[in-house]
Amino acid sequence: MRHAGSINFNPRYPTVGDLREKAARRIPGFAFDYLDRGCNQQVNLRRNRSDLEEVILKPQYIGDFPGCNLETSVFGTTFAAPMGMAPIGLQGMIWPGAPEILARAMFTHNLPFILSTVSTASLEEIARITEGKFWFQFYHPAADAVRDDLLDRAWASGCRTLVLLCDTPTFGFRPGEIRNGLSMPPRLVPSNLWQMARCPAWTWATLKKGMPGFANLHAYMPKRMNLRELGNFMDGFFDKRMTEAKLSYIRDRWKGKLVVKGVSTPEDAEAAVRLGMDGIIVSNHGGRQLDAGPSSIASLQEIAPAYGDRITVMMDSGLRNGPDIARAVASGAKMTFLGRAFMYAVAALGNAGGEHGIHLLKTQLQQIMEQLGCRTTADLPTHREPF
Repeated sequence: MRHAGSINFNPRYPTVGDLREKAARRIPGFAFDYLDRGCNQQVNLRRNRSDLEEVILKPQYIGDFPGCNLETSVFGTTFAAPMGMAPIGLQGMIWPGAPEILARAMFTHNLPFILSTVSTASLEEIARITEGKFWFQFYHPAADAVRDDLLDRAWASGCRTLVLLCDTPTFGFRPGEIRNGLSMPPRLVPSNLWQMARCPAWTWATLKKGMPGFANLHAYMPKRMNLRELGNFMDGFFDKRMTEAKLSYIRDRWKGKLVVKGVSTPEDAEAAVRLGMDGIIVSNHGGRQLDAGPSSIASLQEIAPAYGDRITVMMDSGLRNGPDIARAVASGAKMTFLGRAFMYAVAALGNAGGEHGIHLLKTQLQQIMEQLGCRTTADLPTHREPF
């Protein structure tokens, strides 16, 4: 594993909020809305944040303190900190080359990177960047042959942790994407062209990189489809509802670690344990699927005490800073994943964004652990106020 060299950190952007504001000015509105917004009225997007901010951590100020260690072990691998890159689709539309930038930064800093099936970088390219040390989020295809081929490609690429998505039985109702006519590649209608013209850095980078596409799916897509045909193809390509039969089949076939992502209830956590999964990621898809559902931190606080000693429990959705990571780990998560925070960094700073985002979050996490007097991430639960 390569280790970090000099840190590329820009002091003009000392918070994720600063990066978000810069990203909003630097990328087209349709790309920013896709990254930033949730579904329906964005109630659960807000709930993710408000519930996290209610978690209180207790400091211990008197006594010896030799320092803190951020390292965290998951599935037999020790990572530099309890955080990684959450899977995000269409990353290259938000910023050209974003998955490659973030995969390289995560690998350099010894942090887990999860690639989405519908990312704009292929399994094979991310495997080359990370020397096969990445996780793959698996959207279940409708065709058995495609399912098996994607599983074989992931294994051949070196991936040993497969993340099975279970919280997209239907596509989320997202008014911003409807208004923008979101598509891949972006539709060249007057409103989108105007947005691109106002963002010359994004437009120039896109021209250099080439229009983004679904890199993992090219082998299964008919050639020369128009936008309507592409939309129809994508709508029918995935078998969106996860079932126990699907999980059992993949469990029998996949020899590495299996994680179910999108768990938000004890019932689904129990099913994951019963079916032999190795881990779960408690998640509500960043508030992008079910506006009336619970926040991820509320689900974690219910699931982790009951299942944390039976399966590896992790979390994403709503995390924006180092204190949030500490709150989630203190609530029972062994690892946390952030999506928007790292994508804001890349959208704001381009190639430097991955390094900047990692340095920022690790610095914040270390500061709060030192303030608490917490020596290791495993000790964080002892600093949490009762639920």
